Amino acid sequence: MSHHKPDPNKNVNLTIDGIPVTVPEGTGIVEAAKKANVKIPVLCDHPDLCKRALCRICVVECDGRGKLVAACANPVYEGASIVTNSHRLIEIRKTILELILVNHPQDCLYCVRNKNCELQSLAESLGIHDIHFHQTAEHAPPSIECETLVRDMNKCVKCARCVEECQEVQNIRAINTSHRSHELGITTPYKQPLDESACVFCGQCVSVCPVGAIYEYDQRAQIWESLYNRERLTIAQVSPAFVAMLNKEYSNIDEHMEGFGHKHLSAPITAGKLIAAIKRLGFDMVFDEDIAIKAHVSEQIIELEKRTARSDHSKKQKLPAITGCSEGVNRFIHNFYPELVDHILPSKSPSKLFADEIKKSYAAEEGVDLEQITTVSFVPCIAQKYRMSKRAASEYKNDYTLSAKELMRMIIFAGIDIDSLEEEIFNTYNVELPSTDSAEKPQIVHGLAQAHKVMESVRKGECDAKWVEIHSCASDCC
Repeated sequence: MSHHKPDPNKNVNLTIDGIPVTVPEGTGIVEAAKKANVKIPVLCDHPDLCKRALCRICVVECDGRGKLVAACANPVYEGASIVTNSHRLIEIRKTILELILVNHPQDCLYCVRNKNCELQSLAESLGIHDIHFHQTAEHAPPSIECETLVRDMNKCVKCARCVEECQEVQNIRAINTSHRSHELGITTPYKQPLDESACVFCGQCVSVCPVGAIYEYDQRAQIWESLYNRERLTIAQVSPAFVAMLNKEYSNIDEHMEGFGHKHLSAPITAGKLIAAIKRLGFDMVFDEDIAIKAHVSEQIIELEKRTARSDHSKKQKLPAITGCSEGVNRFIHNFYPELVDHILPSKSPSKLFADEIKKSYAAEEGVDLEQITTVSFVPCIAQKYRMSKRAASEYKNDYTLSAKELMRMIIFAGIDIDSLEEEIFNTYNVELPSTDSAEKPQIVHGLAQAHKVMESVRKGECDAKWVEIHSCASDCC
């Protein structure tokens, strides 16, 4: 094994399908091919994860030797002559893909990833019309985890992206691979439910899965039922980050489903067009969650001020105070740092504050029966869908949280052309914010791997922050 460390300041020259290419030393074959406008098909590869080279869809030939090389996991080198497109390579890729598809459920039309599936787009691009193998796997029903995630291992393509994300990026290690060769599978320790594992329901496994093997628990049916019932008042709340996340989901469709009749958006979705689309679905009112977020922050600051005032004499409530973007962060602390649970700052989430305000103040003002109101919070990530327990979930009766994927599917199902909509504005309502004179801000921690480091410093008494806020994902989606 070579221990040579690539020098990014040094260039190498090579050819890809006869096209001269010059790239920095250490560049992967897939990335170098992009510079030559050559697209090498991949499935297990992901730009943010390490290279496992499990699926071998990306195999190429080097230097005319006939040896197959995984393009996702191998760098280019000086003088290389790489072939990415030949009859032999096409047949090999088709065979590999057919072996994956033979045991894959043929339910694309009603799969949650229809028109946004990497396996589906690969099958289309490689012209897969027949499968020359016989199914050998037995299918088991999908498992619903805490009304947050659904695992359908029948659709797993064994790319292990989710394992890499959970273990190396988030440092949670709730899932792992088991067995080898054709028996390779993705599982939890002792095949226990996710709720009984170290899983904190951050949802990052879903973000890297190329198919519909793991996805958010879909609550669209309950929402449609409420929308169709005209005796009910169905009210939406949209977070500031949701618009960006919805645009990202539409971009994913654009990227993977060219040639499937998908109509591309001519311009990014604005808040005004989103409001119009939600109302077109049948929602009675749409509110800006920014109001609830301000109330949430004010409530946290008041609690923090109380804790700071008595921190020198209190053994039960300690500093730094810790908050999170979701209930999953609380679960993270309970699972990994149970001795630091008393650092958690109790407060209602913006979704809960919104639901309480609508169902109490607004309902009273408008004379609407509380039981006839359904509130829906549109949130940017799966982590914010998680409910800590069945008891907590029962407190959210007729209140739901939907992700960007779920809303996108509703909009597409309803045949709404967002491009053609006229912009509308949020409905307004008055809410009394808890009063505070403080302008305190937390130290933000992005991603659970980084959160581990911060919590270790808290455990050792080395963290000098007064307030730490943990976000489940490394990107700033909240």
